[in-house]
Amino acid sequence: MQIKISTRHGHLDSQTQEFIENKAERLMNQFNRLTSISVTVDREHDLFTVEFIVDAEHKHDFVAKEKHVDLLAAVDLVLDKLEGQLRKYKEKIQDHRRRPAAREGVPQEE
Repeated sequence: MQIKISTRHGHLDSQTQEFIENKAERLMNQFNRLTSISVTVDREHDLFTVEFIVDAEHKHDFVAKEKHVDLLAAVDLVLDKLEGQLRKYKEKIQDHRRRPAAREGVPQEE
């Protein structure tokens, strides 16, 4: 999986980039078919905007965006949103495959 971090209107130190990469890698625990993660950090005045675009196999992009005064808090909030999206998608495809046949478990009339 490839993780790309880019910034607008500022610079991230290596510790912050490593923090974001470690957090982004945790998304693989939710859904292991991720191909790439693109992170954009934008700083306008004292407000950070963090946007994650996650590519997965056989699926359109998962996108989440959050604004916060604290950069690390914004990253955590975005990851919470993405984990929810990935969990919902994973449940949807698993339920689709494992959905029981209609009327299964219901006694049939003879």
